Amino acid sequence: MSSAAARARRERIVTLAEDTGLTGVDELSARLAVSPSTIRRDLAKLTADGRLARTYGGAMALTTAPAETPLHRRTAEAGEAKQAIAALAATHVGAGQTILLDAGSTVAALARALRGSRGDLTVVTPSLTAVVTLSHTDGVHVTCLGGAYRPISQAFVGPLTEAALERMTFDAAFLGTDGVSPELGVCEADTEQIRLKELMARRAHRVYVLAHAAKLGAAPFHAWAPWQPGWTLVTDAAAEPAQVRALRARGVEVLLAAPAAR
Repeated sequence: MSSAAARARRERIVTLAEDTGLTGVDELSARLAVSPSTIRRDLAKLTADGRLARTYGGAMALTTAPAETPLHRRTAEAGEAKQAIAALAATHVGAGQTILLDAGSTVAALARALRGSRGDLTVVTPSLTAVVTLSHTDGVHVTCLGGAYRPISQAFVGPLTEAALERMTFDAAFLGTDGVSPELGVCEADTEQIRLKELMARRAHRVYVLAHAAKLGAAPFHAWAPWQPGWTLVTDAAAEPAQVRALRARGVEVLLAAPAAR
């Protein structure tokens, strides 16, 4: 293949990485119709040139992150997968527990799944969406964590939210994320959200990260919370096996939600 074709292919790789944040060898091989070994050589060249950063099984863009997507738009994405994840996550909530629900569309799906009677459940959340969803549910006691309101995520963040969390503990925390990396952890749009997420995790006995399959290997932003021992990822059955294996190799328990029966 000519050097011009190779250069064009590498430019395409950089564009794809910038569009998605992070892209994998197998995906690039299929999309560009070349062998995985060719892709690996391309990634090595692009990394040496400072165009990309190598990750497990792929590469991550180094350019400015895309704009954060508003919650109302994210709610419409991967609806069936989020419902399946929420249904599986709900089986890990027991009667009499005190749980923490993060912001995000998949965690909002869990809030909807908890509307059935669960027997004296306490839900603490910074998510206005979760508060509204559970506000009239019998047997569910809701506490809203106040703070600075972020309209784009319909949730509260900041020092007041963190101060309230410091005075609570939880049987389980259910966290949302914008992306999942075996190497880097879970991704958010900014460090303020990451700091809040890490505090949530420290105050909980069990931590569940809810993310549909398309988020595995995605790195849309540059703020990360590293994986911690005992964290569990709940995703759907469409997750790439290579991503699941890499996460489990990092010590992350991975639960795969089966699609609802039709």
